[in-house]
Amino acid sequence: MTVQSPSDWPILIVSVIGSILVVEVARRILSRAGRKWALARHLVEHCTWPAFAVAAVAAFNVVFGPGMFGDTQQERSLGSTVDQVLALLTIASVTWLIVQASYALTDVVLDRLVLVQGEGNRRARRIRTQIGLVRRVAAAVIIVIALGAMLFSFPQVRALGAGLLASAGIAGAVVGIAAQPTLGNMLAGLQLAFSDALRLDDVVVVNNEWGRIEELTLTYVVLRLWDERRLVLPVSYFTQNPFENWTRHGSQVVAVVHLRVDWSVPVAKLRDELHRYIQGNPLWDQKDWTLQVTDVQKNGLIELRALMSAADSPSAWDLKCDVREHLVTYIRENYPDALPRFRVEMPDEGRPAATWSTPGDRG
Repeated sequence: MTVQSPSDWPILIVSVIGSILVVEVARRILSRAGRKWALARHLVEHCTWPAFAVAAVAAFNVVFGPGMFGDTQQERSLGSTVDQVLALLTIASVTWLIVQASYALTDVVLDRLVLVQGEGNRRARRIRTQIGLVRRVAAAVIIVIALGAMLFSFPQVRALGAGLLASAGIAGAVVGIAAQPTLGNMLAGLQLAFSDALRLDDVVVVNNEWGRIEELTLTYVVLRLWDERRLVLPVSYFTQNPFENWTRHGSQVVAVVHLRVDWSVPVAKLRDELHRYIQGNPLWDQKDWTLQVTDVQKNGLIELRALMSAADSPSAWDLKCDVREHLVTYIRENYPDALPRFRVEMPDEGRPAATWSTPGDRG
């Protein structure tokens, strides 16, 4: 129904307000349902403002007519301009709603994948990464199509359509050359996601920096470092440079503790104490452990290496610190003679004699 009388502006205003109230009622219903229904909650989070925009623009567009400004040529020209703007706003608001609705739908799946732990966690993180990238690509495609529809709503652009299609090959080549770095990053992002080389929440080491993949987009990767700093790298970095991925095939990590002590240390008793301690530590996953003498150093000390498995790298780090502190305290309190000592030769009445000195005595 198109209203052509200026006296019908109140009908248009009532229609717009009524459509907004309908969306508000739907929002309240979904908000209550969202307490038990995850999709309803995400629809409210993502689609509230786009739905308001679509409702208001659609109601305005349905009721409005160019004749509402008057019957003169100038007033009808103004009405036609407003009608064209409404068409553009309709396309833009509908596109906004579609993109946000797709994000709401995929968030339901992502929420379930976040809860997956244990052996299925690696596959869940891979799917999360792929869904995140695919929905970004889909959103970009939808926006490009919407922009094309907005442009072709102008008669002048439609008239130039044939010429634009004829020169599309040359224009595409020029744009491709100009946007080569961006396109390369986008392809690298898709390659990382679908080759399973990198996933969200993976633990990686890049340039001697340890951290987790916090965000993986089509153009850049955000690495959350252990001290809460953020390292932002282009996606192409991970396809052109080596990096360590500690959770490539699983999240289990082995914690390593090195101790350098004197030869007099009772290794067997220290091994028993390590086993007793980690059995009571909840960070140990009850799988692998050992304590071995791995080296004899040139300064006269021996190197002990304790290995303990943990469910993931944060647990492994905390377990490593706990074990190191406990073993240092245990050796100091029970076997002080096994603390690091360095042998030196001192002349004594013409005969060399071996003496002992602790590292603190050398000052």
